[in-house]
Amino acid sequence: MRQYAVLKHHRREQIYNIAGNHDASPHGAPSSEGKETNWWFRKWADPVGEHTQTSGVDATRRPYPTDGTWERYTFKVGNTRFLMMSDRNDLPYPVGRKPDGGASPAGAVMPETFEWWKQHVEAARDEIVITGAHHMLRETTVGSGDYEGVSRNPDGTFRSGRYHGPDGAPEGASYLYFLGDKPKAQAFEQYLAARPGAIDLWLGGHTHTHPDDVLHGRSHIEQKWGVTFVNCAQLSKFHSYVTCPPMSRHFAFTSGSRLVRVRCYLHDDTHAAQGWYPNAERVVELSKPFVLS
Repeated sequence: MRQYAVLKHHRREQIYNIAGNHDASPHGAPSSEGKETNWWFRKWADPVGEHTQTSGVDATRRPYPTDGTWERYTFKVGNTRFLMMSDRNDLPYPVGRKPDGGASPAGAVMPETFEWWKQHVEAARDEIVITGAHHMLRETTVGSGDYEGVSRNPDGTFRSGRYHGPDGAPEGASYLYFLGDKPKAQAFEQYLAARPGAIDLWLGGHTHTHPDDVLHGRSHIEQKWGVTFVNCAQLSKFHSYVTCPPMSRHFAFTSGSRLVRVRCYLHDDTHAAQGWYPNAERVVELSKPFVLS
């Protein structure tokens, strides 16, 4: 809330946010007893303006109105449809957080969210479709494969690895692993594999690392199933035991063009000079020209 309060160039309503695996209310914790699902995120981050008094989000002041709930909502910018899906890390452990707050890094969304996503994708055939999620899909970008987020001990158990901790489901610590309580569901992967180009962009984060990181041939920006996947990485510099350069991804759309310029901004000089980082810049192509009207 302090960070939102010091925005210099934007209003609070110009921030469209979703919950990640550290934003959930611990399932079974005394602090969450008797409160609505994911109460902390809804009270303070509040993407659809449920709690204006605490969050400062007035839904009537959104430049692009939202339709949906805190965990799945959509908005449209010109001919571009955004589908925003929060992680459901509030589910009982091992899918979600422990009562003491310990996070499971593996991603989870509800089956209802997947059905909602499919319906919007199929209804948006004349639109550019961008999915915003906390997690990437399996084997799309850096560190998103089985067990790539953790390290294996000699006895076969797991410990914290290059990117994530071993709690919950170490196999899927780096990607969207659960559909409800079903592990390794791969519902989104199967849908996109059967319908190449069904969406244009999948934007996520979760795996904190430097912008030049490549693991098993996968970098932060990759194409698969006719979709461009972008791991936007992190704004935070200190994330548990992992220290990473804080960075942002900036997407520049040009009206009348299919091309989108994707740039990386480094917020300090721990990896390279602070500022725009040309090594990470890419140009990606949409299925149709962007139109802002």
